[in-house]
Amino acid sequence: MSQTFADVVEDVKQLTSDEMQALHELLKKYLIEQRRREILESCEASLQELAEGKLTFTSDIEELKEQLSRD
Repeated sequence: MSQTFADVVEDVKQLTSDEMQALHELLKKYLIEQRRREILESCEASLQELAEGKLTFTSDIEELKEQLSRD
């Protein structure tokens, strides 16, 4: 069963206020969980780059500007 986004929106319009509130809370929870997974994946990728020696660190402002201009 595949619904379009428009179908889902129309279905949501038919919900009671309490059901819409519950759906709202669920969506917030799902978005938070999704963002946490994205942060974890980014962290793991960064740790992998660190392990492979691909990351460089410096406190030299000119060096940082140069690195940023290359990216």
